[in-house]
Amino acid sequence: MRFEGTEAYVATDDLKVAVNAAITLERPLLVKGEPGTGKTVLALEIAKSIGAPLLEWHVKSTTKAQQGLYEYDAVSRLRDSQLGDERVKDIRNYIKRGKLWDAFVADERPVLLIDEIDKADIEFPNDLLQELDRMEFFVYETRETVKARRRPIVVITSNNEKELPDAFLRRCFFHYIRFPDADTMKAIIEVHFPGIKQRLVSEALRLFYEIREVPGLKKKPSTSELLDWLKLLMVEDIGPETLRERDPKKLIPPLHGALLKNEQDVHLFERLAFMARREGR
Repeated sequence: MRFEGTEAYVATDDLKVAVNAAITLERPLLVKGEPGTGKTVLALEIAKSIGAPLLEWHVKSTTKAQQGLYEYDAVSRLRDSQLGDERVKDIRNYIKRGKLWDAFVADERPVLLIDEIDKADIEFPNDLLQELDRMEFFVYETRETVKARRRPIVVITSNNEKELPDAFLRRCFFHYIRFPDADTMKAIIEVHFPGIKQRLVSEALRLFYEIREVPGLKKKPSTSELLDWLKLLMVEDIGPETLRERDPKKLIPPLHGALLKNEQDVHLFERLAFMARREGR
């Protein structure tokens, strides 16, 4: 069971090594990297590559670790008891299984994605330590222990919004996905747009990486935004010659709304264009 990437996902050699190391060690794979580097979709591609089912747990700021195990709906049980419903006799009717429970009892060894773990409360990772380590948990309402039939492949993503506890980090295999270099980006573009004109790609990439290097940029454009921009360039039939223009009045790239996602960055480029016009007088 080895991950070698897929036709739809360009995985670098160091990423393949990290995924396979985590599978061999049977430890969660903690993946960090700036937004748009393919952290979330990695779990889907691992599942495709090894032919495993995928379970996704997308963490929010209000998510509690207990929800990954199970939730007991005491309010519904109380209401049903007042209505004389026969379902109240079996407490299991009011227990909702979480994603970890589903992963533990899956017929096949699944891939479990815990997405954006750093969005939740700081105690969230600590509350999952024992369950991820021992691969079991106790259900107090039914007095039963749920044990994993086989240890799932766990992929955990983080956007570095907050530091994760050391005790949690010790139990993970860590990998940081670096932003793709130009050669890797060309391979990614070819996957999404087979046969695209290479002159357009070269000029678009040159401009894209120049934008990412502009000092003071609040949000650097990501891979997904580059792909959106390229699609628009092709639809609008904007050629490499237009992208190559150095006219100060056109310093902001065409269809920049696909790349610049807030007004501060647009204003930054407008100021740069104004300064370039003044210097050109």
